[in-house]
Amino acid sequence: MTLILGMILDALLGEPRWLWSRIPHPAVLMGRLIGWCDARFNKGAQRQNGVLSMAALVISAGALGLILQSLPTKLIDIIILAILLAQKSLVQHVQAVGDALRLSLGDGRRAVAMIVGRDTQTMDRPAVARSAIESAAENLSDGVIAPIFWFAVAGLPGLLIYKITNTADSMIGYRTPRHEKFGWAAARFDDLLNLIPARLTALLIWAVTTRPAPRKIIQDAPLHRSVNAGWPEAAMAHGLNIALSGPRRYDGELRDYPFVNDAGAHDLTPDDIDRAVSALWKTWSGVLLLSVLLAIGTEL
Repeated sequence: MTLILGMILDALLGEPRWLWSRIPHPAVLMGRLIGWCDARFNKGAQRQNGVLSMAALVISAGALGLILQSLPTKLIDIIILAILLAQKSLVQHVQAVGDALRLSLGDGRRAVAMIVGRDTQTMDRPAVARSAIESAAENLSDGVIAPIFWFAVAGLPGLLIYKITNTADSMIGYRTPRHEKFGWAAARFDDLLNLIPARLTALLIWAVTTRPAPRKIIQDAPLHRSVNAGWPEAAMAHGLNIALSGPRRYDGELRDYPFVNDAGAHDLTPDDIDRAVSALWKTWSGVLLLSVLLAIGTEL
């Protein structure tokens, strides 16, 4: 029941600006702690220091989860779960790109720049739409399904361990001169924690879209540069019959990535973003239904 209420609360409230403009969001606090570790320990034996830093972060997050979980009220669990899920905020950010792109290409570029890390200044309309849909698929896994999975498996400790790891990966898990060694542990542990949720997300997207042949998703998932993100992206590409990924620019450098589902539609529009948003809600609804059925089953 805690999981069900947490999912519903997140879907209703999302991330209220009036609250998080006054106090720091827990993810922001996690980011500050990771940033402090980066500034303080990213020197000398970088890989060793990175491993020790991640171990300390994970142990601390798990211990905090155990303490909070031991409190006599389950209301804390529900609130924390709702805060650390990102269903409504993900939908809002992705839909904002579609709405902006209907106004103008410039508006679409500015909106998509809020949710992707690649260069957006030279994107055409299909590239803007494609980027938004890719973000929808990848963040459905990272921001919704994985937190739900780890909460279901290990309660608040599992949820907080996942979130601190995923936040660390997003900050220091890059193959840059500064972070290739220090962020190695964060990136590898995040890969491990997302191994099952990413594939589960692909299965869920497959179930709520056109249910393409599973072999197509299995064949195309490895085309993605990420060991995990390729699964929900391939499922979304085939489920909506569109081409995702492909060439894009980072810091002015063109990277010639292959398309996922190259046979799908390339000339994407805001209508395709709408279809991706619909898939997000259908996937969320499927998880909620499964949670309700499991809750009923455990009561019988």
